[in-house]
Amino acid sequence: MKGRFAPSPTGYIHLGNVWIALLSYVSTKQQKGQYVVRMEDIDIQRSKRELGESLLDDLEWLGFEWDEGPRVGGPESTYWQSERQTYYGDVLEHFASEKLIYPCFCNRTRLHSIASAPHVGEVVHRYDGHCRHLEDKLIKEFMMSKEPSLRLAVNSCDIDFVDRWKGFQHIHLEGELDDYVLRRGDGMYAYNLAVVLDDIAMGITEVIRGDDLLETTGQQIYLYKTLQTSFKSKNIQLPSYGHAPLLIDSEGHRLSKRQKSITIRELRENQWSPNRILGELAIVGGLVEAHTLSRREISLSELIEIDLNLPSLSQKAIEIEIKE
Repeated sequence: MKGRFAPSPTGYIHLGNVWIALLSYVSTKQQKGQYVVRMEDIDIQRSKRELGESLLDDLEWLGFEWDEGPRVGGPESTYWQSERQTYYGDVLEHFASEKLIYPCFCNRTRLHSIASAPHVGEVVHRYDGHCRHLEDKLIKEFMMSKEPSLRLAVNSCDIDFVDRWKGFQHIHLEGELDDYVLRRGDGMYAYNLAVVLDDIAMGITEVIRGDDLLETTGQQIYLYKTLQTSFKSKNIQLPSYGHAPLLIDSEGHRLSKRQKSITIRELRENQWSPNRILGELAIVGGLVEAHTLSRREISLSELIEIDLNLPSLSQKAIEIEIKE
């Protein structure tokens, strides 16, 4: 099996990122699998190469080792998404030849005007299929003045899967309403496209990530199924999923890179050891009880012995407070 950690280098790595890295790493090692690190720097406006390198420094300092990825190489030519765009473009060209995608010329104002609150079990971003049935003549006319985004032409369906910690999930996708973007008008490839294509290319069999991405899973499974049908000669397999609770502060806000004293860099400067950081995360996450740890410290090798099928990992969020 193969697991992965795929952060976006838009800031220094923080405790919320390490929490997910810890869970994915431990799960992979418990299954004697290979661990992949991939840099999801597809958003070239917000992502910085130097932040990615700093992120790798912090992972190494914490004791993480990976079998494929930046600095160690692997079967793929690169593990930075910003350097994989030709691959994404080739897949979209194939989709276009099979009429699985279509150009969308709607501007932000129009898209905002049709947005509505989602219902339970439905994905958040709705569309109305406005551009799905445009005649070729109109498409050529619009192309002269505007570069379109590219949407996947979704067929109405129900998608069911069992999440490791969230249990049974049912998602309904409605044709036209749920036709989602695979490439923006400015040329940037969508997260849903890049993450699925890279997980396939890298042979990822288990995806562990924050539960803020749970609602995107239906779209990604649909894309997997589309790729299975479109590329029948390739042995494309769906991964298993585990969506873990996010870390939040005392006010209920999700941890972010903008908050004080939660980046690994800051904690290192304040003389925190790698095992102290891992120990605090293991304690607040309910993986271990505080009284079992000497000085609230634990190593990655010790964490590999911990059972991850715990009730604490099925909750919505985990509050964390950093004390010196």
